[in-house]
Amino acid sequence: MLLLVLGKGKTGSVVAEVARERGHSVRVLDQAENRGAAALTAPAVAGVDVFVDFTNPDAAVENMRAILALGCRIVVGTTGWYEKIDEMKALALRRGGGLVYGANFSLGVQQLFRLTEQLAHLDGYNFGIVETHHASKVDAPSGTAITLRQIIEAVRPGMHIEVTSHRVGEVAGEHVVKATSDWDALELKHVTHSRRGFALGAVRAAEWLAGQSGVWDFREIFDQLQVRNRPGK
Repeated sequence: MLLLVLGKGKTGSVVAEVARERGHSVRVLDQAENRGAAALTAPAVAGVDVFVDFTNPDAAVENMRAILALGCRIVVGTTGWYEKIDEMKALALRRGGGLVYGANFSLGVQQLFRLTEQLAHLDGYNFGIVETHHASKVDAPSGTAITLRQIIEAVRPGMHIEVTSHRVGEVAGEHVVKATSDWDALELKHVTHSRRGFALGAVRAAEWLAGQSGVWDFREIFDQLQVRNRPGK
């Protein structure tokens, strides 16, 4: 499979590395080479099976518009653009393209989402979220923190969920979900040690998306990825 990784940043570079390790052919396109998605023309991208975007919110939207308009497939790990999700869904469905997007492609974070949903069912508790990322991260709160808040709010409608964001040094990512009552407190915590977790999830999503048309949140396909990765599958 031929993947075209959009973005030569820290995560995009690791995505390319992981994809090659999994036997895929890889091309990488830097943002400076693709301003306004100008490099994403039909002749230039012929033969690409799936695109993977780890750029910034504005660039990701431009890239999706170009790629989905061609009826191609893209995995988007960039966050901070979700106000455009309805537009992207409509374009993908109209042109027969494919889109998988997600607040976090880490397989461990996907488990955090599920554990948070279970925790939110506890009666008598107040909930809060603390997230910490590197100083250069553009959006705050993180897309992962927003998803965690939405998960709790779905169980506890009307409850105020405070989200605290920190931007420090080179921290790859840390999320803590806190549940506090008058008698005790619980915490769920996920700490990212390496961007390889994000990269592996994104590459596996690209493998799943190849040849498909439609739009999915990464959370929706997570179980299918787990089944495919079991011995004998």
